[in-house]
Amino acid sequence: MQLPLIALCFIVFTTLAYRFYGRWVARQFVIDDSKATPAILRDDGVDYVPTKPFYLFAQHFSAIAAAGPIAGPILACQTFGWLPCLLWIGLGVVLIGAVHDFSSLTASVRHGACSIAEITREHLGTTAGRAMMALIWVTLMYVIVAFTDITASSFVGKTEEMAGVDVAFNPGGAVAAAAIMYLLLAIVMGIVQRYLNPPLWLLTVIFVPATLVIVWLGTQISTLLILDVKTWGIIILAYCAAASVMPVWILLQPRGYLGGFILYMALALGIVGIFFGGYEIKQEAFRSWDVGGMTGTLFPFLFVTIACGACSGFHGLVCSGTTSKQIAKESHMQPVGFGAMLAEGFVALIALGTIMIVSGTEITGLKPGTIYGNGIGKFMSLIIGEENLKFAITFGAMAFSTFVFDTLDVCARLARYIFQELTGWQTWIGGTVGTLIIMALPVYFILFSPEGSWVRFWTLFGSANQLLAALTLLTVSMWLHHSRKRIAFTLLPMLFVLVITTWSLIKLSSASLAGAKGFDTTLINGVLSLSLIVLAIYLVISALIRNQIDRKSATTT
Repeated sequence: MQLPLIALCFIVFTTLAYRFYGRWVARQFVIDDSKATPAILRDDGVDYVPTKPFYLFAQHFSAIAAAGPIAGPILACQTFGWLPCLLWIGLGVVLIGAVHDFSSLTASVRHGACSIAEITREHLGTTAGRAMMALIWVTLMYVIVAFTDITASSFVGKTEEMAGVDVAFNPGGAVAAAAIMYLLLAIVMGIVQRYLNPPLWLLTVIFVPATLVIVWLGTQISTLLILDVKTWGIIILAYCAAASVMPVWILLQPRGYLGGFILYMALALGIVGIFFGGYEIKQEAFRSWDVGGMTGTLFPFLFVTIACGACSGFHGLVCSGTTSKQIAKESHMQPVGFGAMLAEGFVALIALGTIMIVSGTEITGLKPGTIYGNGIGKFMSLIIGEENLKFAITFGAMAFSTFVFDTLDVCARLARYIFQELTGWQTWIGGTVGTLIIMALPVYFILFSPEGSWVRFWTLFGSANQLLAALTLLTVSMWLHHSRKRIAFTLLPMLFVLVITTWSLIKLSSASLAGAKGFDTTLINGVLSLSLIVLAIYLVISALIRNQIDRKSATTT
């Protein structure tokens, strides 16, 4: 099968899924624009801000589509072949991922824009809600530590996307300069939008091209910001702490909007490359059900490895943390929740395409980011010429690294929301104290852990992320059950993801505990894996008990 035909089938499938299945799911929620959303009822100009759907879509899309849908499909293709990856991305994103995002967004809006943990507390009990908060905190801490380490490494020229690229400037300094200018540009855009309120098209025409200019400008001042990894790590964490308490209009919204357009550009380059590049598929369609090693079995590790490309628990945190507080009308929830996840599936498809066009020998020893950066560079060179391939690869790498930077302040803000819900400390002082507490653990890891140590925790993060998605769907199913609505479309995906992630955690915990040598990160991973399994079992039992109580109550009445 040719690559353009595969991409065309995927686009048609997801488009039809949005039109028909997405609308069917929306009918189950009884979407009603006559109901005032939390953004309208609690408009405070800081967290609760009614936002136009196109603007919000870009912000939401850039928040959920980070490195996961890029690295995951490439790793899975190397291990299992492209066909099982393609099938899981297509089916998973429609039947599980998009339903998860749409339903968690809707549930949050209907519950006053509170978090998934708070919704869990209401429908499964107080202890269950606190247990969910603990899982969310662990997940967010892993994201902050991992992405801070990755970003700091990219700022000193050690990002894997730049591997082997010979350029006349300092790659790390260029990425750092571009990232800083990108954030400053977003703040300027937020201020202009807030106080001058020009038309959105005018803002787009001015500021989106400016993001391209600052990426180029970064190459011209690449020696201006030369620091070591740990210094950059602390600076990035300090930025996250400050950004998490800023009003959303000054940074989160404009940064997300501009980041969304960076993604759109990457998608456009992917379309050009896939449909007009004339590339042949060189990867095997299917390798084996078991290629060996601890994570070499297709079941369950294909699904955990692809992760965000098909389903992600982190998306539920974004939906119920920041996005639900900006929904102006309920009808906006389908394009933002369901639609953005389908768009992320297309990001995963393009990432898969960048490895499908190269042979196994060509990618030996290369990391996913290198493969992706090289692929996007090839696609871009179709437009600007083969002689500019090195610049194209560098441009794609800098844009990608700058975009990954966007995820960090979202995580910090979400963790701050969880802290304030847990303590009831909803004042500005409470938010500031919560942010400082949240940053303490990442600061410790960045200062005292060996460089690149996040890799040791990444597999566990992937499993925890999928487990969070399953438990989010469990909470949504209980909410729908209490609302006397259909639950099969959320319950069945929940059961599948729950079984897969629990299976992977059992294998990971047994291998980690067996391989531990004293009190090391391997032992910590094993203990945390067991803890997550216990947490999942507890929440499922809580749901069953609550369901039994509901049945008895219905019988007596």
